[in-house]
Amino acid sequence: MTDPRPQFGTPVAGLDHIDRPAAFGLLLRNGRLATVRIQRPGEAVYHDLPGGAVEAGESEAEAVAREFAEETGLIVRALERIGQAGQYFSKSDGTPVNNIGGFWTLELVAEDAAAKVEDDHDLAWLEPLDALSSLRHDAHAWAVTAWLRR
Repeated sequence: MTDPRPQFGTPVAGLDHIDRPAAFGLLLRNGRLATVRIQRPGEAVYHDLPGGAVEAGESEAEAVAREFAEETGLIVRALERIGQAGQYFSKSDGTPVNNIGGFWTLELVAEDAAAKVEDDHDLAWLEPLDALSSLRHDAHAWAVTAWLRR
């Protein structure tokens, strides 16, 4: 049986892209979708959905809440898993991975600026259709599309 999840990106020939469990969130406030604007020295600015790797012993719902807080300072609760998609890419340290990301709708619980620890990530609220063209990863744009069609 083939894997039913969509797969995005192209693996780089000769590199072993390690499957990396991940979780990402979709949070809407006042008609805008939470994204993170990432600016690293010497790199172009890009947007991602907040989220990241699932750590050992952690559920996807726990991971998306932790990552969301670390990247945005927003405390969220995972509500519904809307799907899963893979994305081949190289992490900022050059490690080739295939993010196997679960995508979750979220509820805002609180704001805690002290929870934000990733200095190169800034919360950016985008109109959902603008997010589609701004998100770096096709898997993230796919998740926004799936969410919009619900």
